[in-house]
Amino acid sequence: MSTLITSSVLARRARTLLLALGAAGTAVVLSAAPAAADVPEGWSDPAAVDPLGWLLVLVGLPVLGVLVLTALVYGPPLARGERVAPGAPPVENQWIGGPRRATGELAAPDSDDSQAGGSSARW
Repeated sequence: MSTLITSSVLARRARTLLLALGAAGTAVVLSAAPAAADVPEGWSDPAAVDPLGWLLVLVGLPVLGVLVLTALVYGPPLARGERVAPGAPPVENQWIGGPRRATGELAAPDSDDSQAGGSSARW
């Protein structure tokens, strides 16, 4: 069973939403009134904040952080000559510190004197 939403129901919901938002906004404005008080006697009166310093701290530092993270993420692949653009071909298999020829060299020793191929269980 479906219900039809009429324009009067939508209008009532809109009024309720606007009333709730208005009440919340009024509460925020009224609760911020004590923040406009003067500095109490005996407390230091700090100097005004320089707008350039404010801009550097609140905008410059996050931008610098994003740039550093971007360089840390994209720098190594670019230094290796890899493409990092979307749709780039997949990178060939990499196993850092792994076998140089093929993964099969881990399965068995290369020669009779080789120590490769598993645990020898000696102390």
